[in-house]
Amino acid sequence: MFYQLYEFNHAAMSPVRAMADMTRLYFQNPLNPLTHTPVGRQVAAGCEMVERLTRRYGKPEFGLPETTVSGVKVQVREEIVWSKPFCNLLHFDRKTGPQKHPDPKILVIAPMSGHYATLLRGTVETLLPKADIYITDWIDARMVPLAQGHFDLDDYVDYIIEMLHYLGPNTHVLAVCQPSVPALAAAAVMEKHGDPMSPATLTLMGGPIDTRINPTAVNELAENKPIEWFENNVIMKVPFPQPGFMRDVYPGFLQLSGFMSMNLDRHVSAHRDYFQHLVAGDGDSAEKHRDFYDEYLAVMDLTAEFYLQTVDTVFIQHALPKGTYTHRGELVDCGAIRRTALLTVEGEKDDITGRGQTKAAHDLCTSLAPEMQAHYMQPSVGHYGVFNGSRFRSEIAPRILDFIRSHMMRPEKAPPLPRGTSEIAEATRGEDTAPTAKAPAKAAGPDAGVAAATMSDPLAAILLAEPQGVADDLTAITGIGPKLQTALNGAGIFHYWQIAGLNEAQIEALDGKLDFRGRIARDGWIEQAQKLAGEPAEH
Repeated sequence: MFYQLYEFNHAAMSPVRAMADMTRLYFQNPLNPLTHTPVGRQVAAGCEMVERLTRRYGKPEFGLPETTVSGVKVQVREEIVWSKPFCNLLHFDRKTGPQKHPDPKILVIAPMSGHYATLLRGTVETLLPKADIYITDWIDARMVPLAQGHFDLDDYVDYIIEMLHYLGPNTHVLAVCQPSVPALAAAAVMEKHGDPMSPATLTLMGGPIDTRINPTAVNELAENKPIEWFENNVIMKVPFPQPGFMRDVYPGFLQLSGFMSMNLDRHVSAHRDYFQHLVAGDGDSAEKHRDFYDEYLAVMDLTAEFYLQTVDTVFIQHALPKGTYTHRGELVDCGAIRRTALLTVEGEKDDITGRGQTKAAHDLCTSLAPEMQAHYMQPSVGHYGVFNGSRFRSEIAPRILDFIRSHMMRPEKAPPLPRGTSEIAEATRGEDTAPTAKAPAKAAGPDAGVAAATMSDPLAAILLAEPQGVADDLTAITGIGPKLQTALNGAGIFHYWQIAGLNEAQIEALDGKLDFRGRIARDGWIEQAQKLAGEPAEH
């Protein structure tokens, strides 16, 4: 009934939404003398806010018509190459022609947790110049007729296995957040049965492998409620006239409410800033807000059976780390994984998947040789920063690609497992990520020299000798002019992410070094830099 009321309310708001849009256009008409007055701009901004807050956001487009491969711009064609009722497999076909050394083939498994696969647009865009990318495009459950059957966690694992069979040998899997568990389970099932199509590498990013480690608010909510509570309070039937009429689902609008309530103050602040940008005529800032929220507010329904099984198996029973996870009645043994190299990636400030939860996958893969394992923890990023934003582009993605290149081909025979070892390499770009028995794995932290320098100078951890790629335009931050940008560049700060991640000690050190006299905090540099860096976790 609640879903029907939501739909009724949305329909009832249609006249209000239409009136707001019409009024906005009236006060933005260049022939209207009020258009360029403060009152006119405020009315237009307010009407745009009303229209955007009451609309239903449809599935966004990836919008990646081209990329650059080896310095040459090439066209990209998006095509569906495999399809099932609840998922399409999209291929970003780069028109590169024959390659002497083909790029790695990567299957990106997008999360089925409310948002569409386009949430990973930045992930795909970053990897596309260096890899042949396929991505799971999950379908909104309310758009799937009831006659198409059900879809649960077992089906999810089956879909992954079928896609790997379609793509062929030496495919590399990259699972973001929620699919880390079924992706690891799929690899274990395939390895157990000696499947030649099991992935060459498996990269798990911010995934809830073991939510008992550093539990977050999301984990605690799931663990503190019985599964019956979720079934009785969040499961609803799709209303008429949707194609999935009468299907039991976890509605997207409920998921969105949960997402936003976790950081409500940030969303309120972001919309207040948006209104001010509209009034001030700051089109660039307003467009960045639209781009982010057009994606963030577009949500999809999940089938009830998939949602409930995931909550129960992953967050309540902790079945995978406890060794009780089953697929189609068969026990899943991650110890069977011996030929699929494993990389785990976490964010230091992840408030959805706590630190250590993804890394726990290494403890489960007891038969995997140390040289086939690596872990990387990215400092100063939240959950979304693990797979999107400037630090993903400059620091995480290169490490993923380096790891994949070092394990391009799945070995015919599993490397021997040294007796009594459980070492995990730190994924460091430009260095060997596969320590051998003769060269022990590096510790997860920086080396002693860097650590000592950081203790004596807090800025040592963030300053660069030169920009990583193209330097950012720091003058886009209010309070930084050309002279201050020159001073910052001279000190070793070239990018938004460097400013966005400043801690209190570093702010104080930078204030003293460049005589800013509190300007960083006063002008809100960090908040501005976080938005410019394109890190959604900061909203």
